[in-house]
Amino acid sequence: MTTTTYTARPIEPSALKQLRDIDDSGRGCVPYADDEGGAPLRCCLRLSERGERIALVSYAPLRRWAAETWARPGAYDEQGPVFIHAEECEGPDPAADGYPFARAGALRTVRRYSADGRIVGGRLMEIPADTTAGFDAAFGEAFADPGVALVHVRAVEYGCFHFEVRRPGPRP
Repeated sequence: MTTTTYTARPIEPSALKQLRDIDDSGRGCVPYADDEGGAPLRCCLRLSERGERIALVSYAPLRRWAAETWARPGAYDEQGPVFIHAEECEGPDPAADGYPFARAGALRTVRRYSADGRIVGGRLMEIPADTTAGFDAAFGEAFADPGVALVHVRAVEYGCFHFEVRRPGPRP
């Protein structure tokens, strides 16, 4: 069993509550039954199952982080579509291992942001067969720069936000 070095963060419960009412583009939430399954849910960091009630909402992750930290991302603020459960869920499974939505061969951007919310670099990553080691290496590379405060992982195909990793604190 492998353990990740970094923590993939889901969308915060308080933000989810807001998004289930009005999303970050000002549109009301429109829940529906997922007929196919397989949508990447950012509330619990897993794929949806057929028949679950989900919603596609607009989410601005950097804007929400900036509101917590008083950062001023300016033009780097962006929003995009994410899938969430239409109703409150239990969040990520604490026993889940590895990083979410990590399919070997998939392309991801690993975008780095400074404490003031500016992009300070990034890289394209093809997820290797050892998905955990691949992500750990990408995050280790990102956080080796002391100016990096957080990292966003996005899908290349649609540009969708997958999850956020914040600079790790001191370890006991």
